[in-house]
Amino acid sequence: MLSPDNRPAIKDSQMNNPNTSNEIKMDASALYREETFTDNTVGTLRRLTPVTPSGDPDPTRSEQFVGSTQVLTTAGPLPLSFEIPAESLAEAAEAFGDAAKGAFEKTMEELKEMQRQQASSIVVPGAGGMDPMGGGMGGGKIQMR
Repeated sequence: MLSPDNRPAIKDSQMNNPNTSNEIKMDASALYREETFTDNTVGTLRRLTPVTPSGDPDPTRSEQFVGSTQVLTTAGPLPLSFEIPAESLAEAAEAFGDAAKGAFEKTMEELKEMQRQQASSIVVPGAGGMDPMGGGMGGGKIQMR
């Protein structure tokens, strides 16, 4: 929702909560330089190299590797993004397939759990709650007036 001057509107609950901050600030001590590599068929590898606030390499932190790909499913393409534990670009490329498979399996498990939760939260009319006609708790019984 936008305010009249086209800025995001702030809800009253945000205004009353002292822990909510409207300040967006980047942590200069946690910066990374990003490089992208691809084989133009399977996916993309990103190498995140830690840097100091001045942009120089930071040897106190290790590089990170992130893979991304798409898997075709019956519901359409499913984008996957996943961390790859590796010490070098070559090692990350070698581990890409196993990491992608693990990310796919984890995603499918999460989707099945979400479906299970959704199926168990189906509300049946008249199966409980207040009767809108003032009769107290409903029980699915039909009442004639």
